[in-house]
Amino acid sequence: MPFLYPGFEVYWKPLKTSSKLLNTHRRRLHSEVSHNETLSRNPGTSDHVNYNEHLNPPPEDYGRTIFADKCTLSLHAGSGGHGCISFLREKFISAGPANGGDGGSGGNIYIQAVRGETSLHKLARRGILKAGRGRNGQGSSKGGQRGEDVLVQVPVGTVVREVSRYDPVTEDNEKLNLTANSASVGGDTGGSRSRDKWILYPSSDPSEYATAEFPVLPKPRRSSLALVQPPSPISLDLSEPMEQPILLAAGAVGGLGNPHFVTKSMVRPKFATRGEAGMRLELELELKLLADVGFVGLPNAGKSTLLRALSRSRARIGDWAFTTLQPNIGTVVLDNSYGRPRLHAVDSDGERRTQFSIADIPGLVPDAHLDRGLGVGFLRHIERARVLAFVIDLSIGDSVLALKNLWNELNEFERLKDRDTNSETEHRIVSWQAFGSSVSTASSQDAEIETGTQDIMINAGSQTLPPLQMPPISSKPWFVVGTKADLRSSQDNYAQLKMYLESVSTGTVPLPSGKKHGWKGQLMVIPISAIRGEGMDQIMDWTISLLNL
Repeated sequence: MPFLYPGFEVYWKPLKTSSKLLNTHRRRLHSEVSHNETLSRNPGTSDHVNYNEHLNPPPEDYGRTIFADKCTLSLHAGSGGHGCISFLREKFISAGPANGGDGGSGGNIYIQAVRGETSLHKLARRGILKAGRGRNGQGSSKGGQRGEDVLVQVPVGTVVREVSRYDPVTEDNEKLNLTANSASVGGDTGGSRSRDKWILYPSSDPSEYATAEFPVLPKPRRSSLALVQPPSPISLDLSEPMEQPILLAAGAVGGLGNPHFVTKSMVRPKFATRGEAGMRLELELELKLLADVGFVGLPNAGKSTLLRALSRSRARIGDWAFTTLQPNIGTVVLDNSYGRPRLHAVDSDGERRTQFSIADIPGLVPDAHLDRGLGVGFLRHIERARVLAFVIDLSIGDSVLALKNLWNELNEFERLKDRDTNSETEHRIVSWQAFGSSVSTASSQDAEIETGTQDIMINAGSQTLPPLQMPPISSKPWFVVGTKADLRSSQDNYAQLKMYLESVSTGTVPLPSGKKHGWKGQLMVIPISAIRGEGMDQIMDWTISLLNL
């Protein structure tokens, strides 16, 4: 039974099991449990206690965390396959009619927000996603096979914004509109303007391509699925899990086979059209909601140990500052499908919540808003948590002062962010000039409009998007977790911190955020001992009550 008693794994041998060995190990395990229970009742009886291997792990138990909450993704919809040039070949039929099939449509690109994903590092590592190209048409009027679709799965709470796009069909239509009144185009019946859109019979001589007379090229075609694409520019807020994906880019249509060009004068056309080129999108993906709960605290406050005590995370822990260099995400399971769950919670959409996520954010140092310590980037993670848990070390320093310093860093970060946003808005000026400097008279301007040769110059600045607008940090529910409360030196700090939060809740003391419209719910400090695993139930109960607001 290694799944019931993990300690048996060392001696477990399915084919050669000794009952005497198992009984000996069972007695040894029982004595260790009794000894640990005795030490937990009398903490002063030993200087070092291995309470839990998961909370005090060896270095080889650490797991590498790869995390990214923002990335730029280049999406390439599939191009269409070429049309086929083929003729019927049967017995007693010397010159059969054209029967080439159309090319297959290119693959589509979809996006879907799913549960279980917590990071964008998989997409950031790939960078470019390409849908499959449609297969070429075949003889006997067989159409080409469709290209393979691409499904982009992102975490819930992802914001998708368009940076740029390239749509060949739109460009071709614009060229047709600009040259619609041109006399040269009106007399062009051979389709010489778009010879690169045609393909000839494979046995044709290459020199025939330059002299062949092609019919008028059909207008650029777009897939019917393009009607369900989101309007340009794309801006999606995927804040809920999705049962059906959203179409981002429809694949291009395939080329036309030679039967489409049969006329009375040309019964056996030896040409077909190429497939349309696929659309290209450059999107910026950013997590609006990093986790349900975010741990905020100074370095070496016990955040990583607390994350291990609440979840099965394998975050690195140690008795030194900056153990965590990037956010660690853990999942607290409320209902493991065994028996009746102890806690009942519901999501914002009314569904029963079976788990919630926790983000261990790297520690903040004084003047972190000035890009000191690990930088401003980690302050950005704090505003992406639904509930904030301020982790304060009760064993050292003034806990009330530590809480005020943390709130001061958050306030300064918001102030600098608002100032940068206003300055970027002022400098985002679009200047355009309808005509070049050589055009001076109105008649010449009208002539350029008619011929479609006018130059429109637009300088829109850089292609970077403005920062994502997030709700103020002061408006989020928050509470305080006092770590290392098992030490006797922490009792005075806990009493002062509890008294301060009670004064803030009653309104006798202003909010530590300094904002008049900050969150004014009931504040609470929860004393815990993460290394002993004590106080975890109180954190879960209080967190669920805040998530249900």
